Amino acid sequence: MSNFGLPFFLEDTTGRLTGSDFVDLHNRMHLRLKQTLNDVHHVAYMIYDLQSQQPGPGRIGLMAPLAILDFPTNALGTIKIGDGEHVQMGQYLSKSSGTHKSRKFRASDGQDYRWTLQANGEWQCTNARSGYHIATYSMKPAGEPQYAASSGCMLTVEEAYPNLVGELLASLIIMRYIEEHNL
Repeated sequence: MSNFGLPFFLEDTTGRLTGSDFVDLHNRMHLRLKQTLNDVHHVAYMIYDLQSQQPGPGRIGLMAPLAILDFPTNALGTIKIGDGEHVQMGQYLSKSSGTHKSRKFRASDGQDYRWTLQANGEWQCTNARSGYHIATYSMKPAGEPQYAASSGCMLTVEEAYPNLVGELLASLIIMRYIEEHNL
């Protein structure tokens, strides 16, 4: 992947937890959050990388999800990253700072990262040890007019972390689910 000296600006096309595409404004990345099950007992999602998993010569069959999220109704369930094992979300994304608005997780690179809901409604992800900024999820400001083909929400990921984007999105979805359901 080419380096542009710019973060990945992943436009969240719907802004909803029920499913969305996250498309880089510079066409470097395209992720999809797809709701695969929704019944009275639980909701399941898969996150796909549509840019790097497009069918082509030598590729057959189904795309492998970057992450699988399974939530029992209004509760935390399990997460599976890539070929890893299913892990309880409460274990994967543990509370930090004594509040549900800040949790940390260990990514596949062995580093710990922390998502925190800011007072302005933005979600910030930092390296839990160094405090270095990794990603931000910005909601469309209240009162701003509707956009034709966008929710106005944006996931911005520092360019040095393309290998973690699936994990960052999965952990962000869990954080937003926790906030939405007051878990």
